[in-house]
Amino acid sequence: MIRALLLTLLLAVSTMGFAPSPAFRAAPSTQLGVSIKVDVGEGEPIESAIRRFKREVNKSGHMMELRHRRYFENSQEKKKRKVKEGRMRKRLERMQRRRMNNRT
Repeated sequence: MIRALLLTLLLAVSTMGFAPSPAFRAAPSTQLGVSIKVDVGEGEPIESAIRRFKREVNKSGHMMELRHRRYFENSQEKKKRKVKEGRMRKRLERMQRRRMNNRT
């Protein structure tokens, strides 16, 4: 039962493409060709397999892409968002470097 649930989740995410709404069908395909696969070992707790699956989904960027495509975002808003994300990424990198330097 639990394995069937995990396989259903796996299939739902791996086949979840980013197809545009019917009004924009003439646009080029925007599906991501990424399939996420998690092998469940024999005797492995299902919680750890689900945790690994969630981690892989987050690393693939599917959920963030869906979040951004939920509403229309013009090019100016997209640039602002990218700049903001870049600032946050740089800040986190600086903090990480500081932590590593303080360790030694």
